[in-house]
Amino acid sequence: MSSAAQLRILAVVPARGGSKGIVRKNLQLLGGRPLVAHAVEAGLGAKPLISRVVCSTDDPEIAEVARSAGAEVPFMRPVELAQDGTEDWPVFVHTLDWLEAHEGWVADLIVNLRPTSPMRTSQHVTDAIGLLLETGADSVKAVCLARQHPHKMWLRGNGGGIEPFLKTPFRRSRGPDVPRAELEDVYWQNGVVDVTRRQVIREQRAMIGKRVAGLVTTPEESIDIDTPLDLALAELLFARRQVRA
Repeated sequence: MSSAAQLRILAVVPARGGSKGIVRKNLQLLGGRPLVAHAVEAGLGAKPLISRVVCSTDDPEIAEVARSAGAEVPFMRPVELAQDGTEDWPVFVHTLDWLEAHEGWVADLIVNLRPTSPMRTSQHVTDAIGLLLETGADSVKAVCLARQHPHKMWLRGNGGGIEPFLKTPFRRSRGPDVPRAELEDVYWQNGVVDVTRRQVIREQRAMIGKRVAGLVTTPEESIDIDTPLDLALAELLFARRQVRA
C-alpha cells in the first residue's frame, strides 16, 4: 500500500456560478470570507499531504476569488458542465482530463471540497485521506448521525394518505413509534469531504467506489449551505468557533 507521501493528491473545489436556493451561493460570505475561499483554505491547510488545490468553475468572479485564496484555476469549466442538473462525475472527469492533457499531471487520489460545507477544517481533509489509506477503501465519505431516522419517515400515498417509507419486518411489527434508543444508528452523507481513487472515477465511472469508509463528523461540522437559514446557522457556529479559538 502506498503512503501518502508517494501519492499525488488533488483537491478539487467545484464552484459553479449559478445556484437555486441562494443567489451566487458560492460567493456568499461567512466570517467575512466567501464560501469558495473557505474551501480553498481547507485544502491548502492540508499541504504537503495535498499536492494541488484546483478550483473548477465557469464563473470569472469565482475564479478570481479562488485564485486570491491560493487555489489554481488553470481552466474555465464549460458552461454545459455548470447546469443545475450537472452531477459531480463529469465535472471531475473534465478536471482530470484537462490536467493530464495539458500538463501530463495524473492524480492518484481526488478530494472533493464543496464550498457549501464551510465548517470543514484541514484536519477533516487529512483524516479522510488517512482513513482511505488505512482501510484500503476505494473511497471515503464524510457522514454524520442523521437527525431523523428513516424508521419514522413516511411517503405520500394515493388519496392524501401516507405509507411507511421503510417496509422491513421490524417496521411492520413494531410500527413507527419505537424509541430512538432501540433503533440502529443511521448516518447522513454531509458533503464535508469525499476522497476517492482515480481508478474509481476512470474505471467505475463514479465518484464513490464500491468499498466506502465513513469519516464521522459532528452535527456542527456538517452544516450544508442550501438556504439562507443554513447560512445564518453557519455564521453563528463559525463565530462561536472563532471565540473558542
